[in-house]
Amino acid sequence: MRADRLVATLLFLPPRGRVTAEEVANELEVSTRTARRDLEALSIAGIPVYSQAGRGGGWSLIGGARTDLSGLTAAEARTLFLVAGPSSAITPEAKAALRKLVQALPETFRAEAEAAASAVVLDPARWGEQAPQTPPFLEALQQAVIQGVQVRLAYSDRTRARTERVVHPLGLVSKGSTWYLVADTEAGMRTFRLWRVQSVEMLDEPVRRPKDFDLNTAWQRVVDRMDQRRAEAAFTVDAVIAPWLAGPLRSHFGARLELGDELDDERLRVRIGCWNATQAARELAGYEDLEVLGPPDACEALAAAGARLTARYAPV
Repeated sequence: MRADRLVATLLFLPPRGRVTAEEVANELEVSTRTARRDLEALSIAGIPVYSQAGRGGGWSLIGGARTDLSGLTAAEARTLFLVAGPSSAITPEAKAALRKLVQALPETFRAEAEAAASAVVLDPARWGEQAPQTPPFLEALQQAVIQGVQVRLAYSDRTRARTERVVHPLGLVSKGSTWYLVADTEAGMRTFRLWRVQSVEMLDEPVRRPKDFDLNTAWQRVVDRMDQRRAEAAFTVDAVIAPWLAGPLRSHFGARLELGDELDDERLRVRIGCWNATQAARELAGYEDLEVLGPPDACEALAAAGARLTARYAPV
């Protein structure tokens, strides 16, 4: 995880005063490019890390060589621990690094830093559900991204057809409870669901990284493209609901739900996006206080689903 590396980088800097990105890369076993990006990220985040160009230059904390992290202000130390320390979301290695970092801080900062590290708990499980499991090849792909090497990927598509290809891993994204690999391929930029990955073989060849590639920007393009595809393929259902149902429907459908005007009988008009009539029937059949007005395909699919349920469960 990147939080591990940022903490480790901070611990590596002070005793040496000034180091090069290459030295950081060798110490943390990452590429020089990754080490330089992490150092720049620390500086952009407000940590007093700066670089000096030229012969004898390098990266250091403001204040020169130290045996602690007193170059950090109290607010900076508190923010670092708040970001890097959600207790349920980091690895044992990161927790160990945080414990060492606490000891490296000036004594006056330690109490707030320790409190910040335990101030946030991330619980990804929805009520009544278990927390999503970690995909089996997440760690291997993280390592490939960090080291900047190509991988041979065995992958199963939505039809369960297995393919094998060499890809250039550029980053990993967790959206909701699903992990994705963003990679460059011979067919262009692709995303892969990690749960469909069957095997990963790390190769010795370096990745081909597009110029000015930024993971956040690349992922936003993926999200925008998916939203556009869904909008173009959307099957829209018009319905009326009891007012109290707006909250549960918003939780269920998210951005697919559009609330409309209130009717004379206090019910609300709504519009719900689905893929097709069959999916609409499956998702809407359980809501007694929702009446579908159209399109006819949705009404017919609901009637057919109701007939099947009646035939199955009606008393003989």
